Amino acid sequence: MTAPTSLQQTNIRAAIAGEALIDLIADPKDGKFTPCLGGAVYNLARALSRQGVGTMYLNPFSSDRLGQDLSAQMRADGVVLSQPAPIQAVTSLAVVNVNADGHPSYAFYREGVADRQVSAQQMQADCAQHNALDLVCSGALALDPRDQASYLPWLKAQKSLGQCIVIDANLRPSVMPDLHSYRACVLSFLDVADIIKVSDEDLAHLQLDGDTHLDQAKHLLANSQAQLLALTLGAEGAWLLTASGIAVFAKEPNELAVVDTVGAGDSFLAGLLAALVNLAPTQKTKQTLNTLSEAQTHQLLRHAIASASLCVQQRGCVPPTWQEAEAWAAAHPSVV
Repeated sequence: MTAPTSLQQTNIRAAIAGEALIDLIADPKDGKFTPCLGGAVYNLARALSRQGVGTMYLNPFSSDRLGQDLSAQMRADGVVLSQPAPIQAVTSLAVVNVNADGHPSYAFYREGVADRQVSAQQMQADCAQHNALDLVCSGALALDPRDQASYLPWLKAQKSLGQCIVIDANLRPSVMPDLHSYRACVLSFLDVADIIKVSDEDLAHLQLDGDTHLDQAKHLLANSQAQLLALTLGAEGAWLLTASGIAVFAKEPNELAVVDTVGAGDSFLAGLLAALVNLAPTQKTKQTLNTLSEAQTHQLLRHAIASASLCVQQRGCVPPTWQEAEAWAAAHPSVV
């Protein structure tokens, strides 16, 4: 697959909204915490921009030191901030414990924080400033029922304009006070999506019909408006399923030297979206999505897996560039 064009790099193609926070990652050996810039949606914005897709982030940052560090990294990665002026609310925090397999668990501190100071009207107005916009992305902590009134009307309005809506389920049930309401809220967001990303753990929390994770993913796709669903299985690879019946699977050919998996799913999704845009750079993404061939679907999955594989070999979320992901995929062809 060729490198992204200058058209992709100079125009805003993607608008992303959701949490930006500091991950305090505990060292499993001595328990000391290392602060890392993070949040699934924040990671996605950085990762997508680093892959050459013009990206805008819609949430504000705090005027505190942590917020300004988050903002500076976004800018360094080429992300356009629709709300560049800092605000007085504090920065969100997440305490991350990583187990022996490199898998993280989270505790969040998010009351009265900067990234939650958004409205559907503000996000809609910011998106209206960019004529080339056609990817609108959210998920993770934005799917909290307490924030539904901000994000869901915005996404529905963007869908009515013909934009391609991308939702990363990325469930966090441990921090939601009412799991029944949370599941219902997540499903209402997924019902708006044109592209859905879920992990095997997400599907378990959603309690969908099906004997296997693949069966559950197929059930979710069949009962949604989505045209493409990505199912990630960690080290066991990933599936891409289309509404037209294409189902492709791939995984890394060799075991990776995993440092941690923070940001792996975000890098996977960024790689998937960048590859989708790059299939036809001057065409609307939704049109490309609706005409995917099996060979093209394999291309998307190969690039997405390479993007995640590079991320897990570094501490925290360090998303690869397009060129780095393509080089890794060429040197380590995914097993189909």
